[in-house]
Amino acid sequence: MNIQTKYHGQIDIENDNILTFPQGIPGFVNEKKFVLLELPGNSVFQVLQSITTSALGFIVINPYQIYHDYAFDLDNHIIEALEIKSPEQVKVVSIVSLKEPFEQSTINLQAPIIINHVNNLAKQYITNEKKHLIKAPLQPSKQEREG
Repeated sequence: MNIQTKYHGQIDIENDNILTFPQGIPGFVNEKKFVLLELPGNSVFQVLQSITTSALGFIVINPYQIYHDYAFDLDNHIIEALEIKSPEQVKVVSIVSLKEPFEQSTINLQAPIIINHVNNLAKQYITNEKKHLIKAPLQPSKQEREG
């Protein structure tokens, strides 16, 4: 399937790679189909790209690459909604807000995106962990990184 993207122009994607957000993403409830795309020459960041709205692409990152002690518990509702059977099925990414200068960029640790990479169901999960910031530094201090 060919799609137009925010950062990659027109590309061909496999149907097997399409992530389904049954309830959409908060603020974008009608956007239910996305794909994770690699950024050329960058192994850290990815783009969560809508397959229907070319201008809608979120820069995301695995939060554990930056915040090594990042942790939260999934509630039963999300486990059931995403049909999660084991922890190995779960992939977590967080949305990044890029700023100028780059050092002011932030990561949303309060609302990670949970993906069941086996069945490609996904949901942005708003945690009850008040210690997780919506705008955590993308370049945290050593103390912030290690909890």
